Amino acid sequence: MTYESTAAWHELLDGLRDLEGSFLTGDRAVSGEQAVADGYRMLATVLGVGLDTYLFSDPGRPVFSDIVTPFRRDRRWGGDNTDAYYSFIVIDPQRRYRISGQRGDSAYFSATVYNEPAPGAWSDKVIGVVKDEDLAFDAAGRFSFELGPSRPEGYDGVFVELAPDAAAVLTRDYQVDPLTGRRVQWEVEALDEPGPLDRGDAGTAQALRSTLTWLRTMFAIVPLAVGVRNDDERHDLGHEISQVANDFADPYQVPDFNFGWSATDACYSFGSFDLAEDEALVVTHRPPECRFWSLIVWNQYMAGRNVTDGRISVNGGAAVPNADGTVTTVIARRQLDHPNAITTLGLPRGNLAFRWFLVDRVPDRPVVSLVKIDEAPTAVL
Repeated sequence: MTYESTAAWHELLDGLRDLEGSFLTGDRAVSGEQAVADGYRMLATVLGVGLDTYLFSDPGRPVFSDIVTPFRRDRRWGGDNTDAYYSFIVIDPQRRYRISGQRGDSAYFSATVYNEPAPGAWSDKVIGVVKDEDLAFDAAGRFSFELGPSRPEGYDGVFVELAPDAAAVLTRDYQVDPLTGRRVQWEVEALDEPGPLDRGDAGTAQALRSTLTWLRTMFAIVPLAVGVRNDDERHDLGHEISQVANDFADPYQVPDFNFGWSATDACYSFGSFDLAEDEALVVTHRPPECRFWSLIVWNQYMAGRNVTDGRISVNGGAAVPNADGTVTTVIARRQLDHPNAITTLGLPRGNLAFRWFLVDRVPDRPVVSLVKIDEAPTAVL
């Protein structure tokens, strides 16, 4: 007897073997021992996230699963942020759900509902967003809202109407200091009877194939280029990365028709770095009025390090501004003395990401200069 799950499992194993080629060979091959090792770590990381998403989830019995945290090394991927927790559930657009929780010390938090165009395909549309400012809180800081195909009769609270292709909810929780800040406690309740749990051959095969589809899309984006100078070589998927090393692309607002799990209430600007041991980047930008902003160091796989590893990011709640309201950040392979200095933790090449939430305008492009470490500023201006 043959089983679909056996065939799908072998397809997944073969696919994982093939995916290493995305960073070992071809025009996107990375250079250096660390970048290759990071590639295998990223394969293992996104396999775990993919299995949590497709194999172990159940829309009739949802439980929020952490997919990004400041502390788990197996959850650093996909454009993470050292200051943030992201959690995730899979939903059925024909079912009703109540999401509730208790606020913590977040500078900003939200929940975004995304579609899935096909099994395993990345989202290309935001169904709805619930921001903390949309919610009512009781004296203990608790809140709730509902999702479903239509608003329940008599319910006048915050509600997200689920489109037929709605597939997932992703929460974002940004902390000024993740070492001390209390995260949001998210809970979810399915308001309809769950139905039978699908752990059979066909369902398992579909889940494994969806996981492989999802992995292939991730590795169509990463590794990101550093210092690409030919527009023909730029990525067609994901965010816009500067084509010149040690610079940023123009900031932009994410549209409702997005790619992946981008936040439509955010503006982004992405860049890259290529630093010698005696060099530093001096990055100055003028933050717009916003709820939260941050700048983080990634490797070429859009992954940062843990908050306990070193200071690889700076955010608007912790940054010390210059006298004119701009903020200068100094980036080097080791930690420097500037109040807003961050480090690549020895990484010579990689990527950089700005994000600003709930802005009053799209920010101006950050200004970058490459200097010797002994020329880098050590104090705010």
